[in-house]
This record gives sequence, C-alpha cells and structure tokens, in this order.
Amino acid sequence: MRTAPAGGSGLTTRVVELAVSGMSCAACAAKVERSLNAIEGVHAQVNFATGRATVQAPANQGVQGLAERVRRVGYQAELVDANEPLAHDETSHPHPRHLTWRLVVAVLLGVPLGDLSMSLALHPELRYAGWQWVLLALTAPVATWCAWPFHRAAARAARHRTMSMDTLVSLAILAASGWSVHAVFSPDGVRGAASAPNLLLHPSSAVYLDVVAGVTIFLLLGRRIEANAKLQAGGAVRSLAGMVPRNVTVRRGDGYDHIPLARLRPGDEFVVLAGEPVATDGIVLSEHSAVDTSRMTGEALPREVGFGEEILSGMVAASNEIAVRATKVGADTRLAQLIRLVHQAQRQKSGVQRLADRICGVFVPVVLAVAVLSLVGWLVFDGRVELAVGAALSVLIIACPCALGLATPTALLAASGRGAEMGVFITGHQALESARKIDTVLLDKTGTVTSGVMAVVDLATTVSTDLVTVLHQAGAVEQACQHTVAKAIRDLAKQAGGTPPAAIGAESVSGLGACGWVDGHEVIVGSVRLMAERGLAEPARLAAYRASWERTGHTTVLVAVDGVIRAALALADALRPTAGHAVAQLRLLGLRTVLLTGDNEGTARAVAAEIGVDDVIAEVPPAAKAQIVRQLREQGHAVAMVGDGVNDAAALATANLGIAMATGSDVAIEAADLILTHDDLAAVPNAIGLARRTLRIIRGNLAWAFGYNLAALPLAASGLLNPLISCWAMVLSSLFVLMNSLRLRRYANSMTQVPDFSGRRQNTAV
Repeated sequence: MRTAPAGGSGLTTRVVELAVSGMSCAACAAKVERSLNAIEGVHAQVNFATGRATVQAPANQGVQGLAERVRRVGYQAELVDANEPLAHDETSHPHPRHLTWRLVVAVLLGVPLGDLSMSLALHPELRYAGWQWVLLALTAPVATWCAWPFHRAAARAARHRTMSMDTLVSLAILAASGWSVHAVFSPDGVRGAASAPNLLLHPSSAVYLDVVAGVTIFLLLGRRIEANAKLQAGGAVRSLAGMVPRNVTVRRGDGYDHIPLARLRPGDEFVVLAGEPVATDGIVLSEHSAVDTSRMTGEALPREVGFGEEILSGMVAASNEIAVRATKVGADTRLAQLIRLVHQAQRQKSGVQRLADRICGVFVPVVLAVAVLSLVGWLVFDGRVELAVGAALSVLIIACPCALGLATPTALLAASGRGAEMGVFITGHQALESARKIDTVLLDKTGTVTSGVMAVVDLATTVSTDLVTVLHQAGAVEQACQHTVAKAIRDLAKQAGGTPPAAIGAESVSGLGACGWVDGHEVIVGSVRLMAERGLAEPARLAAYRASWERTGHTTVLVAVDGVIRAALALADALRPTAGHAVAQLRLLGLRTVLLTGDNEGTARAVAAEIGVDDVIAEVPPAAKAQIVRQLREQGHAVAMVGDGVNDAAALATANLGIAMATGSDVAIEAADLILTHDDLAAVPNAIGLARRTLRIIRGNLAWAFGYNLAALPLAASGLLNPLISCWAMVLSSLFVLMNSLRLRRYANSMTQVPDFSGRRQNTAV
C-alpha cells in the first residue's frame, strides 16, 4: 500500500492491490473494473491474467468498501500484503488440478456419447430401441456436474444482474441440451437423418448432445491449459520470491538463535551456511567467501565477496559460512523491490489493451443479441428450426473474447518470467514500446562499461615535493568524496605509511574534485579543468606526464597545495570483460552506441576505441547528462540510457528507455524501465532483444484476437459453422494466444557469434 498527494488538490490518495478470485474471462475483469471505477475518486485497473486489481483511492476509502463493491458484482477480493507480493497467487490463479476430475469424467462419457449421437443421426430407427435413454444418461452428468463451473459463474452473474463469458457457455450448454431432448422425444423424430453429416457447413441433425459434451470437454481442457500456462508464465518470478528463507540464524552474544525472517531488523547480524540462500540484503562480515548468483543473474561462476562488501537477498552461499549484518529487510530488499516492479509492469495496460478490455466489457450482450437475431432470421427466411438453433448455438459458443483479454498480460507474464531468469526485469509496458523505437544507446562509463573499481597506476611530482606528504594531503581531502577515484586515492594514501592527517572544511566539487585544509595548507585535488577554473598553472613536467597517460586511456588527477600544482596521478578502471561483445551485439541490432562520461576526452576515446563504441561525449558533469539526452531526443533520436549511479538517475528518467544495473543505486533503479541483475553490459542487448520480441508477440496476439472475432461471428451467424466446430475454434483461439505468449519462455539471444574486442589496457604498477 502506497500513499501520495492527489495532484494539486491537497488530498491524499493511496494505491492498494486486491487479489480478485472468480473471474473467468476478460469480460469479468472489465465488469470488476467498471464497478470499482464507479466509486467517486477511485481509479482501478483489473488484470484478468494476473487476477489483480490495482486501485488508486482516496485515503479515507476503506479496503473493505472496495472488496464489498467487488462482491456485489459476483466476485471475491482481498487485500494483497505489500510485504508479500506473491502471497495470493494461488488464490487468484487456482491450480489446474481443480478442473482435472471434471475433464476426465467429461471425456469418459463424451466419447461414447459422440459415437451414439452420430449413430442416432444416421439411423433414426435406433430411437425406438431405447438408445435415447442411454444418450440422456451419458449427457446428464456432463451437462450438469462437469459443466458446473460455467453454470455456477453464470448464475452468480445473473444474481448480480450482469453477464460474463460463462453466461454464453452456460446458455449454449443448456440450450443444446434442451433442444436435443425435445428432438429425441418429438413425434417427428430426428430431422436430417437421411443425409450424411457435414460438420463444417451445417448441422446434419437436430440432436446436439455431442455438442454439449464437446463444448464442455473443450472448455474444461482450455481452462486447464490456460491455468497451467499462467502458472508457468509467472513461475520464474515466484521462484525468485521462493529463494528467500522463512527463518534466519542470528548472532546473539556468543550464541545463535533461529528466528522467523519477519523478526529480523536492520543492524542484526546473521549467518548463512554453505548452500543456503541469503535472507536479506546486508554487509559481509567474513573475510573471504563466495556467493552463487546464478538464480538472479544467470551467471554460472560464483562471485568472491569479502569483508565490507554488499550482499543481496536471494544469493546463495557457495563455499563456506558467511557472516552478514542486515541493512535492508522485508519489502525494502533489492529482490523484493525488483519483484514489485515486475508486478507493476504486469498490471499496466497499453492503449490497445485498454481498447480490447472495453470491447470485452460490451461483448457478451452484443453476442447474445447476435444469437437471437440469428435464430429469428433463420426461422423467418428459412423456416428450418434445426438450422436456426444450430446458428444461434454457434454464435453463443464461438464468440469468446478471452483471446483479447489474454493477448497482452500473458505475454508480459511470460516475458517477466524469462527476463527474471536472464537477469532482466521489465518494469512497464512502456519499456516494450520504447525498445522498438530505440536507435541510440548512451553508455555511462564508470560502473557500466568499466567495473567501477579505480586504482592509481602511476604518479609524478614536482622536484621539491615530498611524495608521502602530498599523498597524505590528497587522501585527507578526498574523505569528502564517495567517488571511486577518491577511494583509490585514499587507499594509496593509507599504503604510503605513517599517520594520515585530518582535513578541515573538506568538501566535494561536483564532478570535478575536492578541496579543503590540511595542517594549515589549502589542498585541491581534481581534474585539470578544476585547476584551470581556480587559475592554477600546471608545471610542464606534470603536463607531459598527464598527456602521456591520457593518450593511453588513463584518468588523471592533479594535486595542488597552497596554489601550486605539486603532483599528478594516473588511475585506471578495468573494462568489464564482456563490454566489447555487448557493444557488437547492440550494433547488430542496428543501434548507434555513444559513450557518455564525465571523464576527459582522451580517456573516453581510448575506452571507446577498445570496445568499438561509435561516438563519445566526454567531460559531461552529472547534472548535464539529462540535458544531453534531451538534446538527442529533440534531434529526433529515440534514446536508451544505460547507467548505475545516482548521477545517472535524471538521464535514465529523461531517456525513452532507461536501463539500470541492479547493483547500482536505488535512485537509478526507480528511474529505469529495464533493470539488469547482471553487473556488466552483456545483459543490455539481451534486455532490448527480449523487449522487442515481447512487443512483437503482443501485437501478433492482438491481431489474431481481433481478426478471429471479426471473422468468426459472421460465419457462425450465417450458419456456416457447426456448433462443435465453433467450440473448437473458440478454444483454439485462446490457446493460440497462450502458446504464442509462452514462446517467450524459450527466448534466447541468437546473436552469440559476434566479434569480441580482446584489447585490454595494461596497468603500470606504481
């Protein structure tokens, strides 16, 4: 549950999520949505595939009132706990086993029923031998107990003066059964018996008992496959949530205590045994350990972690016991955050899907009207009752709008699951639309193209400068910065020996360096640009070193003491091993790549040349990154931004498609459309490829669903389809959408054989 001010009105709204049970088609979801939206101040979206309703309501609107409104239209609803986003999945998606026994009985009775019905149609004299009683005995359990889920849902809708897809199915079964009983026992016997049956063009008999069995069997089979498909589509995300253990072993003094995970608090210390999953985000207290991240990132090899490093919920201790201090627990963990974003994406609807839902909302009454018109029309213009009844039944059976309602959400479910397995989290339908249009990919350098771990690889000082002293002064001032360059300088200062002094008034200069006072001396540490802004001249000797380092792609930092530049340092940030391979894949996707960095031009171009990036935009302050994105968009480019830090958040939000590393900052993740659990660029082309494939699947689903319904209704109304064939067509239409969506579960990036860039910078030891 989330609260937020409602626009500029000053009123407070909240967003709650309800698990809605009892929905059988998209028309049901549309009905629930209309009912909730009828409440003043409430805006609701109901997703049939996920069984969830996302409701934005005034703060004074009680959840019970929302649930009661859902119950009034014939369904059940309960609040989904924000801390357990998957707690109600089994409620909203009942396991397919609940349909199995009805399906088995329907098949066992339906097969002989079909044979006898055909025999009776071809040989009406059998009617006088009492075979009609056998037919009715076989039909009764199928039309009642086996079809009971449809009758129950239709009756529930009727009690609330509404209609659903089950209304059409129940009416079709009851009408076919009633007419068949009349035909079997009528004095005129079975009409049309002399002609051979033609299942496609017209009914050969007025007996539709085989249709009753066929409709029930096909629909039960379709519902079972549909339920199983939904469970499969969301299985990967559920498995991620299932990686979190229910209990955790915490350290209490000299001993250990096993407690439920819900009782764990930030700051508590706990242990993770080898082979066990990490319960929550935290800081490693052990010296040397390894964690398996394969279930979250797909990476096969364990990753080494040491004292002070961050570890995330869902990782698995690979080698030995790991001691951890909890930093984020429950709904605040990175894994929970990612799962919430996936659910948010699954709830969202595109414009086309909203149109499909509106159509589903009025579809059932329109179909009933068409069925009545078909019945009356055939009676008036042809006079054959059996043909009129057959056409009306075909209309009732064939016109299932489920394919329309399933087209988008099932594809998103499948893509979310496959993406989670590949380390890609899609946060919204908009990301899919954006991925199709992208023509330019901006790549942040530090922490994205490179590992983000800097080290000083060379240094030079003026003749009169004491090396240890200047390193201590630079390290003291860099305490004010959290940048990786600052950390590298601090680490080197510690290695220099002695006792580092403290800085007074140390402060960071955004994107350029830091300054402060150390032992009465003014110390400035930063880029050549910062020194130029302060009016400090660079000695020729240091300028020569700096130029040489920058030509080889190193980052350079200058140190000034009391207005005189006394030292220059060269730092290097190792490229991620798959950076060149990923850039090559992006280029094969037809995308232009641009390296966007605050680093100097020489370093940026050296990195770009190694990995094959097309263009470079260097020396860009953090605040200007978003402006660069805006400029590119104004020039007509569709831009994707890949970053990981706080300083990338504005650019991620401004881009058409924001792609963030999950190992980066929370702010960057919140601003992104696609989130990668991989810590390198290899997942970027996979993410874009998956998003593009998902959009193609959704469009194919919608084209099929609209085309099927537009073509099927006229054919059924004109009497060109037998009701049994109509039943097959309706079930296969929905199954086509489901199976087409599930193709995403097998998605794999096919562009694996591409040139890699094996060139790597060789760092020179200090």
